[in-house]
Amino acid sequence: MGALHEGHLALIRAAAKENHHVVVSIYVNPAQFGVSEDLASYPVTWDTDTAALAKLDRELANDGGNLGRISAIFAPTTPDMYPSGFPGQAIDSKGSFVTITPVAEVLEGASRPTFFRGVATVCMKLFNIVQPERVYFGQKDVQQTVIIRRMVKDLMIPTEVVICPTEREHDGLAMASRNVYLGVRRRQVGLVLNSALRAAQSAYRGGETDRAAILGAAHNVCDITMRAQMALKPSERALFEIDYISLADPDSLQELDTVDLSKGAVLSGAVKMFPVEEPQEGEDLGHSGGPAVRLIDNIPLPPKPA
Repeated sequence: MGALHEGHLALIRAAAKENHHVVVSIYVNPAQFGVSEDLASYPVTWDTDTAALAKLDRELANDGGNLGRISAIFAPTTPDMYPSGFPGQAIDSKGSFVTITPVAEVLEGASRPTFFRGVATVCMKLFNIVQPERVYFGQKDVQQTVIIRRMVKDLMIPTEVVICPTEREHDGLAMASRNVYLGVRRRQVGLVLNSALRAAQSAYRGGETDRAAILGAAHNVCDITMRAQMALKPSERALFEIDYISLADPDSLQELDTVDLSKGAVLSGAVKMFPVEEPQEGEDLGHSGGPAVRLIDNIPLPPKPA
């Protein structure tokens, strides 16, 4: 959806190593936003994006390890993508949609009930237009990867889905276009989600398979961080709330009481960072003045030998 960052560029590099032609789509899809979500303030950075892609294309051309380069940027308009008219963002909107259930109804889907309808619909349209041999998605949006794989399998789309590792900032924050909303103060506290998931991962690596033990480690990190922020003045703190922290089956994303070591699991979570309460003069609040921003992250827990 534009606002390209290094995570997007890593996907393009992966595609160029395996394909003669790479098509990059840039389209801010309104169907992926709820009625009250941040479509109007979503960062649109066309000039910066195209400059980054031109630079990357030159890099790819000079790297003998690649099969191909960027052959095209596909940047449609909403009338292009919704030829019968955009049906709207409401849950009961009428139109031509692709829905993948029940996997789209849990986790992110529980909080954003129209989001994955928008994702699956626009991806189906893009696949039909471009007809790619392979498509590349990042592991950061783990539920999206599961849904797209399910859609390709169930609707018999002749396209291979390739999942690439999550790209992270130097401090561990998962790269995302919405990170520009955070500003300095909230950026530091926003690391709580990754820290919590890492604590849960450590519990699993230490031999825990029980849900209460694994997720308890994550919630403990969140509780400690929240207490520390609440102890600060409003002019210094950054408050957040946990939407969910999940331990789920890697294929269905249904919650697990115990991890099946032959399959592993996926840890995931979402936090909502609230706007800064008392901004200080000259403080960097982030893009659009630092509205509430939702952060997501996940860590796969691999199977363990018996």
